[in-house]
Amino acid sequence: MNANERPLDVVILAAGQGTRMKSAVPKVLHPVAGRPMVAWAVKAAQEVGARQVVVVTGHGADQVEAALNGSGVMFARQEKQLGTGHAFLCGLDALTDHQGADVLVLYGDTPLLRLETLRALLDDHRERDSAFTILTGELPDASGYGRIIRDRQGNVERIVEHKDASALERTVREFNSGVYLLDSRATDLAHRITNNNASGEYYLTDLLGLYRAQGSEVHAFKLDDPGEVIGANDRTGLAEAEGIIRQRITTDHMRAGVTIHMPETVYIEDTVTLGRDVTLEPGVILRGQTSLADDVTVGAYAVISDSILEAGAVVKPHSVLEGARVGPGSDVGPFARLRPGTVLGVGVHIGNFVETKNAQLAAGVKAGHLAYLGDVTIGEETNVGAGTIVANYDGVNKHRTAVGAGVFIGSNSTLIAPRTVGDAAFIAAGSAVHDDVPEGAMAVARGKQRTIEGWSRRYWGGLREQVNGKLPWLAAWLGKQGD
Repeated sequence: MNANERPLDVVILAAGQGTRMKSAVPKVLHPVAGRPMVAWAVKAAQEVGARQVVVVTGHGADQVEAALNGSGVMFARQEKQLGTGHAFLCGLDALTDHQGADVLVLYGDTPLLRLETLRALLDDHRERDSAFTILTGELPDASGYGRIIRDRQGNVERIVEHKDASALERTVREFNSGVYLLDSRATDLAHRITNNNASGEYYLTDLLGLYRAQGSEVHAFKLDDPGEVIGANDRTGLAEAEGIIRQRITTDHMRAGVTIHMPETVYIEDTVTLGRDVTLEPGVILRGQTSLADDVTVGAYAVISDSILEAGAVVKPHSVLEGARVGPGSDVGPFARLRPGTVLGVGVHIGNFVETKNAQLAAGVKAGHLAYLGDVTIGEETNVGAGTIVANYDGVNKHRTAVGAGVFIGSNSTLIAPRTVGDAAFIAAGSAVHDDVPEGAMAVARGKQRTIEGWSRRYWGGLREQVNGKLPWLAAWLGKQGD
């Protein structure tokens, strides 16, 4: 088998506690741009073509494994924290097939490592037919990092930890990232790592000496951007990592034909897909499995999660969409809320302070102001007046309402579910509809108006002393009326 035909297995070390996070949540589960940090490592491993991915868990193992359940990875538990070499060995022992595979070591707290970098590392490793390749970086001041010491041929001779480095060695700018690519001997050699050191731990870096003892050269592949392997060790590092990933995401979208005003204020998770000529105004948040088709416009400070917006749809400022589908040419907001199960057809208008839930609105429906539409189906070209409520809950159960096409619902009406309103029906303003309305009928469900002349003068006249000094405008009006 030549180098390019070798399978690739990945071991992700994610067992650490991360005390500097000062959190009950395991370090690797802290989110960066919508994904737990460890999920970024899993994504990179899978996209680079891994045959098997093993995540080594330890601190908060149950939580970490639950978060990655269904992602196609295997787990290995490091029950005792005995060092990186021991953690790696736990991961290797979980692999189902060791034959002829290269093994890549990644970490659950380095979400910035690019897929392009891993591909370049893999290509370099295989072009050299290398036994052991270390991903390295270079910093003006590499304090705190293990230094890469090379031999005269440029191969890696050893790694010296900062605390053990001489004054001369500390001037070396090239550092060890901890990301290693190893040939199939890794399993056998990892079992030979000992803990004969002051800490009594098994160090992964000891593999370097074991490979060299077998006559293998150890190569280094130097990063262009050393920031890719900087871990997020506390909340400030987490924020910095998120800022970098957010900038990558917005830049990629803009290069693909999306207009983003003030991109530094926009938050887009990498699971979101955007078509051409989409426009995003400042402060927009797009989360989860959200998809915006061509020519969609999203207004300032709108929040959209797990929703689909079809071509030409417009979401106006400060609207919130969750699990909704907005049809072509429809517009939503401002200040509207579309909850899960909402489906808008072609050219639907949802105006300010309208809330929908599990509602299907056909083409041309208009609900312009201050309405609640829950568990309802509304037919084409129906007009929903301001203040309309579909009262879908009886205190125990939710009930559905069906409204036909071409219906006119007057302002401040309440449809008490379950109801059926036929096509072309009218509902008079202010009605509380508790019976079905047949096709073409008009429903009026409100008390008959009575007008009592002179009522205000008699009522307020009896309270004149109380009104004086408290309601000057009313006192003045009463003075004009006489007794």
